[in-house]
Amino acid sequence: MSPTEGRAIITGGAGFIGSHVLDRLASTGWYVKVIDNFSTGSFENLKSHRGNPKINVKKMDLKEVTKKDVEGFEVVFHYAANPEVRVSTINPEIHFKENIVATFRLLEALRRSDVKEIIFASSSSVYGEPDKIPIDEGAPLRPVSVYGASKVACENLIHAYSKLYGIKAVILRYANVVGPRLRHGVIWDFVNKLKKNSRELEILGDGKQVRSYVYIDDAVEATMIAWKKGNGHFEVYNVASEDWITVDDVADEVARAMGLRGVRKVYRPMLHGVGWPGDVKRIALRIDKLKALGFKPRYNSREAVRLTAGALFGQGSRSAKGNRA
Repeated sequence: MSPTEGRAIITGGAGFIGSHVLDRLASTGWYVKVIDNFSTGSFENLKSHRGNPKINVKKMDLKEVTKKDVEGFEVVFHYAANPEVRVSTINPEIHFKENIVATFRLLEALRRSDVKEIIFASSSSVYGEPDKIPIDEGAPLRPVSVYGASKVACENLIHAYSKLYGIKAVILRYANVVGPRLRHGVIWDFVNKLKKNSRELEILGDGKQVRSYVYIDDAVEATMIAWKKGNGHFEVYNVASEDWITVDDVADEVARAMGLRGVRKVYRPMLHGVGWPGDVKRIALRIDKLKALGFKPRYNSREAVRLTAGALFGQGSRSAKGNRA
């Protein structure tokens, strides 16, 4: 696959990860079509590409995608999805429609066209609550949220289409990807809570939940490496940093990035210390398979959180250069 002057589609390209993938492809001369319904994506994430004749933005519901919408492209980066895990507890049909049905419609469009490659944004949530961490790609898929279950379903659909119709697929099981433009998740939540009340921070759960955080620049680099260097017809890769921290650690780093001291933490734990139904206590990923292709994350979990909190609070910048701890 040539790194320049190709033609790609990014579904959900106005979203957090999708817009950063767009930046990377655009920087190497690709013609890119963004398909997004803008329910969670933002035109603000695309502002640096205004006036670029190689960037085409199409506002549409992916559940209505057709052969005509994808013809003439080499590869699809599929990032369109509802990203809120907690939504699936309240309204699981959202994840069924926006994740599973949308993916099926996209695969049908690919089947009927000449597009023979898909890069899919899956999630560490497919593993559910593992017996031990970190876990590799061969671990059982036992999701405990409808969001996680929807990602497993999408992976299985993609596998079937790969085998039946010759579509090459790369599945990326991302840990918690963080960085500029992030608009959901614990860091976003903490920053906004502390903006409203800098003396007290509500934490959903007991604060001991364990997570791996990967900075967006590392996540995009991992994506490019898996896409270009993976040699299988259907490959699955974990994408993460090589360590993990607790939610308490995240709270500390956010407060530090905002210049706050003595913040009182108020915990709201459910059974087993999690924050909401579908939340898991501990999850972290092994990335040996991706490292074998040459990937090495530049930032650990704590650095990724710190940089993100600084950016969201208005003290960071697009690039993390010079900000290493």
